[in-house]
Amino acid sequence: MTTDQVLFGVGLIVVLAVGSQILASQLRIPALIILLPVGFTAGALTMDVNPQHLLGASFQPLVSLAVAVILYDAGLGLDLAKLRGHTRRVVFRLIAVGVPVTWALAAVFAGLLFGMSAQATLMIGVILVVSGPTVVGPLLRFIRPTDRLQRVLAWEGSLIDPVGAIVGAVVFHAVLASPGGGLGYRPGQFVISIAIGVAGAVAGVAVLWLCLHKLDLGEVLGTTSQLACVVGVAAICDVVRDDAGLVSAILMGLAVANLRGFDIPARRPFFETLVQLIIGVLFITISATVGPASLHHLVLPALGLVAVLVIAARPLVAFLATIRTDLTRGERQFTGWMAPRGIVAAATASTFGTGLATHHVAGAAKILPVTFLVIVATVAIYGLTGEDDFNALAATILTGDAETAVYRLAPPRPSHGVVAPFTGGQTLFAPSLTRDTIDLRYNSGARIITQAAGSAIPPGTDPLFFISPHGTLIPLTPASTPAPVADGTLVLLGPTPDPG
Repeated sequence: MTTDQVLFGVGLIVVLAVGSQILASQLRIPALIILLPVGFTAGALTMDVNPQHLLGASFQPLVSLAVAVILYDAGLGLDLAKLRGHTRRVVFRLIAVGVPVTWALAAVFAGLLFGMSAQATLMIGVILVVSGPTVVGPLLRFIRPTDRLQRVLAWEGSLIDPVGAIVGAVVFHAVLASPGGGLGYRPGQFVISIAIGVAGAVAGVAVLWLCLHKLDLGEVLGTTSQLACVVGVAAICDVVRDDAGLVSAILMGLAVANLRGFDIPARRPFFETLVQLIIGVLFITISATVGPASLHHLVLPALGLVAVLVIAARPLVAFLATIRTDLTRGERQFTGWMAPRGIVAAATASTFGTGLATHHVAGAAKILPVTFLVIVATVAIYGLTGEDDFNALAATILTGDAETAVYRLAPPRPSHGVVAPFTGGQTLFAPSLTRDTIDLRYNSGARIITQAAGSAIPPGTDPLFFISPHGTLIPLTPASTPAPVADGTLVLLGPTPDPG
């Protein structure tokens, strides 16, 4: 490629990555929903954004290092003090059970639906094991389940990525070692990869302790020293053993977040900005390698595979992982409804799928496009449910905990949404006070006011809560409105001011 083509390609990739994330933020949807089709379209329209043409053989190593930075940042957000008791048991079970169960079901049905060879199905099965904090985190911030559930799912997403990547590397080399269909690698190869990652993490943490604790480098140099250390250690580990760098990265993040002597602020603007940019660039470039022709005849079978993963595999894993724990029925059901695929699945599919296709493994060329479709579908399923539908589902799930009163705002109209009109949870306030109505009135100047409960309610106002003489806050619903008490207090949504 010429210099002008490289400049244009790099500039276009960055603009598309950031532009897609801005658009997603305005639409209040997961950025992946925009990034993947934008990258796919850009790749179909111009070869300048195709990383294979733009960067050549250097693309896959750069992807590995970029994912290492993402996993290090995820590790920084994991507090071991909060991983105890049943929470720890559930996280470990989700990984120990989730990897083999999801792998087996994905591999079997991929073979049936796509006609892949046994080697290719083994590869795509392990690729679809991973989930990822870069997808789960934003969804959890949007849905806001209980703190315990957020910890469980965040830990699972952060830990299953390096485990899945390492198992993927072992399977990849096993397939290449035995093109006839067997596996030439022993399970000990997985242990070797983990050991190299642990050794690299120990060395990296020592360097970080020197930089961040002893030298007192300050915020700017302290941040760049972390970046240099993570990239350097991950690169060395990957040279020694494929994808061992991902293990070292997550372990380094965990160590820095939990060991004494490290003072990492809760907000890390540089790292957060860098990670967001890396995610956008990776999704644009990886999806740009998926040509329209490669998706031919794959969409419907891919939806079938997604159905297996969402309806069968994940609920089964969640059931086995949470049985005989103190998680409520609602929390167990929610755990079974959260397993989107993200950047690590895309990165490993790009690396291993392309590698197997180069060695003419039957069906390997389908690995990346199928993974692409699974990522789009799972993120859409878990992330595009309307707010009223999500509130309704959350209310139904949380109602399973008998100790908790669950309320939700009424949907805009009885027929609105897929599930909102038909699910549990008490409707809060009057049925006319929907989320959109409250937003509109508040933005038009209506404010929350209080008055004595015995007074007449002014025109244009709506009661929201009743505060008893003893200070108890009682929400007002169509089903239960307390009898007026003269010395109580009403909380109301005031009238909309006259624009004139």
